Amino acid sequence: MAVPGDPPDGTPEGIGGGEDEFRPDEYRSVVFDEDFVRAARLQEFSAEERMGEHARAVRSRSMWSSGAPRPVNGAPGRAARQGLLLVLLIAMAFGVAVYLGLSNPYVPPPPGRAQPLTATVVPLVPITTVPGGKPADLYAKSPAAEYRVGAAGITLPAVRRTQHFSEAQVLTAVATAKDYLVQSSLDPDVLGGTASRPVRVLLDPDLLAQFDRSMTNPTGDGQHAATGWLVRFDAGTAVLADSRVRVSGTLGFEEIAPDVLEVTSDHTFVYTVRGAVAGPGLDNASLFTVRRELRMRFDREDLVAHRVELLSAYVSAGPQDCAIDPATGFRPLLAGAAATTVGPAATDPYASGRPRRTSGLCGVLAPPPTDAPTPAPADPGPAPEPATVDPVAPVSPLP
Repeated sequence: MAVPGDPPDGTPEGIGGGEDEFRPDEYRSVVFDEDFVRAARLQEFSAEERMGEHARAVRSRSMWSSGAPRPVNGAPGRAARQGLLLVLLIAMAFGVAVYLGLSNPYVPPPPGRAQPLTATVVPLVPITTVPGGKPADLYAKSPAAEYRVGAAGITLPAVRRTQHFSEAQVLTAVATAKDYLVQSSLDPDVLGGTASRPVRVLLDPDLLAQFDRSMTNPTGDGQHAATGWLVRFDAGTAVLADSRVRVSGTLGFEEIAPDVLEVTSDHTFVYTVRGAVAGPGLDNASLFTVRRELRMRFDREDLVAHRVELLSAYVSAGPQDCAIDPATGFRPLLAGAAATTVGPAATDPYASGRPRRTSGLCGVLAPPPTDAPTPAPADPGPAPEPATVDPVAPVSPLP
């Protein structure tokens, strides 16, 4: 007997709907309770909402929304209020973090500043008349005959890594030191006193004020001698007779701290000079020798910026007159000239003002070699006072 609602001829084959298809155990684990409905990502609009023009049948539910219908007055639901509260808490936490970061009493220590340069410049007085001649002949008869010309005489040492610096960083340090020596000892404009920028751009910024004062107002106070930073001839006394300067010396490096490399240089520069004023007999050239022993330091910022912290300079140069202060520029004794004094200029300890720290410092330039040098005696005895200084003789490294 047919049940009301069944098809007259029974259920067609192949169409679901039989009793065997709706067995209770098939959906026993599926519970369509209120939580299940609220968790659905899609929600069907109500009949009234679907009456609107172009209205969709369903809408996507936001992760912030709840399954409860929106209040009629437009006030946010409970889930929306919770989301707003979460956003406010995050904003407050961020604000507190920023405040604590700005008001933290800890101040990181400033990076290490470069120490000021300490310079000692010693004039070397000749004990004989200064010989003269052509530059090539003067070089050939001097110990500088085998020296290389210009920057080729500043050779780099064998480079190796240290405990905290790579091989490339060590190479950068010694290469920068060489650049400083080239610019401060071989640049024609620097030697002539018409330029100082090629040297200045290689210095650490902490040294620029001291360097500028040394260039504009040089004094022999141990810190502001222009000739402590670079080689400069007094423009009114002498000029280069030959630009091919002879150079010989050594470069060394050492790691003195986990973030500091120190490079030491010991080089002899031999120049040929002539009188600055043209006239009879003034074209006769003479040799002028400068020995520079420098200590340069490099931190990691210096290596990146290609700059130098010049720590100390010990310079001896001659032939010069000891009575002349070499802080401003070197004043060579030219060919045929002789020293007019046997010692440095007198120093008045009662005079006011800043004293010259290098007062009393003066060396004696070794006499030029002869064609047939006599052998040294077996027992030369005590050295005379003052001792003769040979600027081309090797010395022990700087302490």
